[in-house]
Amino acid sequence: MTNILVTGGAGQLGSSLAYKLSLNNNVTVVIIDNLSTGDKSKIPNKSNIKFIKADVNDYKDIISIFATFKFKYVFHYAAVVGVERTLENPINVLNDIEGIKNVLSLSKNSGVERVYYSSSSEVYGEPFEIPQNENTTPLNSRLPYAIVKNVGEAFFKAYQREYGLDYTIFRFFNTYGPMQSNDFVMPRFIKLAMKNQPIPIYGNGNQTRSFCYIDDNVDTCLNALYNDAYINDVLNVGNDIEISILELAEKIIEITDSKSEIIFLPSLKEGDMTRRCPDISKMKALLGRDLVSLEEGVTKMMRHYNSNSVQKA
Repeated sequence: MTNILVTGGAGQLGSSLAYKLSLNNNVTVVIIDNLSTGDKSKIPNKSNIKFIKADVNDYKDIISIFATFKFKYVFHYAAVVGVERTLENPINVLNDIEGIKNVLSLSKNSGVERVYYSSSSEVYGEPFEIPQNENTTPLNSRLPYAIVKNVGEAFFKAYQREYGLDYTIFRFFNTYGPMQSNDFVMPRFIKLAMKNQPIPIYGNGNQTRSFCYIDDNVDTCLNALYNDAYINDVLNVGNDIEISILELAEKIIEITDSKSEIIFLPSLKEGDMTRRCPDISKMKALLGRDLVSLEEGVTKMMRHYNSNSVQKA
């Protein structure tokens, strides 16, 4: 039996990853989450998934978990996320450095073979080139969240050089799916459109993003695990189709056949980068299939929301 740890497993990415890992009956998935931003309802109800409420930023909280389960692999996904939340809670964001250090130290001392780290596109800061490439785009992060992710990457590389602990760093670009919270643009826009309510946009909406459906994200990360790919390397995980936030709102209104109007709010003071689009050449080769289109992804979200509302009724 292979034991795998997923920190932050009550969030969208961690819970989706844990579910797909658990489809292998020879795997036990242990989820750690302090539920500060995650939700217990997202944790899959599977016999080979164990949930432990704990805070990775507290060494004493997790040392016994590492000692008990002797993990082979660790996916460190726990973090304070969301632009507005991270701007409003900079100290909590900086505290996540302790979690990175704790996970690496305990992994090194308990025989973990490889640690997977959820970094972020935010480490690139304002783009010097589009698409943003893992090896050529300079890391130009300024905000606390981005700086923590950048420091985290440095810790993973340092532990490999010093102790031989292997890693893979995933730089996640906007990933959306049915389990994503309303703090994020895609579920917020879709739910508002489905109710024919106004859709608010910060600034003029010309800022661009690319949106990766959750299945593409998780399948890429699992392929990295199962194929021993990109060991001690960095991998962009996202979608390379760039779209402005205004175009996104218009597209969602079209797909949902909504009567919503678009309203414009003052620009965010900071944190709203002008462009974001990855070079995913490495990801495409690893995934080995076409990515889910925006139209297909939005439709999947709508079906999920509709089925949930029927069940609640």
